Amino acid sequence: METTLRPLSLGEILDRTAELYRSNFLLLAGISSVYGGILLVLSLIQIGAQQAALAMHMKTGLIVVSVIGLVILWLAIFITGGVAIAANTRAVGWVHLGEPASIGTAYRVILPRTGRYLWLMTITYFRAWFPCVLVYGAYAALILVYIRPTGLLTPHAAPPSPKMLMVFLASSVAFLFLLVGSVVYGILMSLRYSLAVPACTVENLKPRDAIRRSIQLSKGSRGRIFMLGLLALIIQLGLTGITQGFFIVVGIKHHGVLPVWMSVMQQFLAFLTNTFVGPIYATGFTLFYYDQRVRKEGYDIERMMHAAGMTDSQPELDSRSSTSEVGSLESGSRHE
Repeated sequence: METTLRPLSLGEILDRTAELYRSNFLLLAGISSVYGGILLVLSLIQIGAQQAALAMHMKTGLIVVSVIGLVILWLAIFITGGVAIAANTRAVGWVHLGEPASIGTAYRVILPRTGRYLWLMTITYFRAWFPCVLVYGAYAALILVYIRPTGLLTPHAAPPSPKMLMVFLASSVAFLFLLVGSVVYGILMSLRYSLAVPACTVENLKPRDAIRRSIQLSKGSRGRIFMLGLLALIIQLGLTGITQGFFIVVGIKHHGVLPVWMSVMQQFLAFLTNTFVGPIYATGFTLFYYDQRVRKEGYDIERMMHAAGMTDSQPELDSRSSTSEVGSLESGSRHE
């Protein structure tokens, strides 16, 4: 059992994130591989269905298959991605505190509360990014309904009237300002909610309680949390650029159409990216969650008191935790 918890600097949290990721790679990547594997299978099925429609010269069928496949894929990303984040968060909490953890145990604890975690993520994303979506939607509606019919954006159309040109320029400038403002707002709100998933999984809180808990815990460290998120984003974009850049270039040269073998290879590389990058976010934010509890609530002292036998209940498993989680912890092995 880990009893040396203490406040960590940003550099120490980054070092600890790398250490946990490296020493528990099979555990954390294994949890994320379930999410990546489901997306891989669905993507391969979609590619096969599209090729079958093309072979039978069914243009309408190709469109239907593509649309249905896209909807199913996004639903899978939302559901399986949310579950994988929660499972990785729960596993990181265990290994950080020196408790046994395994892929199966993490999913057994998380799956019964899948609806809770998905609802939490829906609320936080909606609160943070709905203004950005609203700005995009309003600008797109303006273009489609009011500006496009005038021929302003149509090649070889007659020159637009000065009035219409002014409306387009003014709306575009307003869109850029509103977009920047909504993105800044989304980032700030995301930082407020960044510890909601760890609070929900570790303390078994309901979504709104987890959000309030995150707002309270994240105060004073949102700048550090932003730096962690930025670093993880840079790693993700870099890895995505390395694995997907070639396919993007080829797709542009061939008007968005890739050979079948290349599409399949692209999906396998995307599987590796999803598997390797996913645990970074969960590991870093979970460590920040525990660090804030140490700083604000003396969680390290609680753990030491429990280790010394001075308290009856383990702080990690307080009255808000379910008995099923206790049972899973007792029966879990280190890795599966």
